[in-house]
Amino acid sequence: MATPADELRHRIEAATAMRRLSHAMMAHQVDEGTLAEMTTAANQLADRIEGGNRRQHPFKGTANFSMPEPGAEPVPDEPKHLFSDSIVSGRANPMGMEASLWKEGEEAVMEVVLGPAFEGAPDRAHGGVMAALIDELMGQVLGIIGTPAFTGRLTVTYRNPTPLGQTMIGRARATDWTGRKITMTAEMRSGDLLIAEAEALFIAVSPEHFASGASSPKE
Repeated sequence: MATPADELRHRIEAATAMRRLSHAMMAHQVDEGTLAEMTTAANQLADRIEGGNRRQHPFKGTANFSMPEPGAEPVPDEPKHLFSDSIVSGRANPMGMEASLWKEGEEAVMEVVLGPAFEGAPDRAHGGVMAALIDELMGQVLGIIGTPAFTGRLTVTYRNPTPLGQTMIGRARATDWTGRKITMTAEMRSGDLLIAEAEALFIAVSPEHFASGASSPKE
């Protein structure tokens, strides 16, 4: 009988293959026959999967909001792909960005290389991709300070085009925590080049509320 670890490994393998296919399709010309073959195979597999049972979000029903996988530390001290289902840092998400996250002191740190599927303007990533990366990065600060929260406001200032195929390093930290309001700042760089910087307001909630799936309570 397959264990949860076996299931996760197989999900990661399948998602990795699908991400490879997505990047290849965006970066290369594809003939009509291959596209037709892809369409048929994808629809057949989707029909089989959609006939199965629904999955529950890993956080739903648990107050242990910050744990990437059972038994793992909330925010590691070395680069890891956290939260397997995340579109930003999860390897089991076929639409994911495969960002690695870790902590250095009180800062959350991210490393990511964006592939062709995230292209917006020619040779640049879509601006919304950068916003998602920074939001996830700031989310790891919550694990460091030990409280769940929802994003209330996120302001991103784009300083340079977001590159494809180049390593970017992001850093985020909390700058103020008053009541339920948590203020954060972050930046993303490619080498010495500042790509984007951001500031955000997060609203803290109880772990039980975070895991319930309910809408965020008002301030």
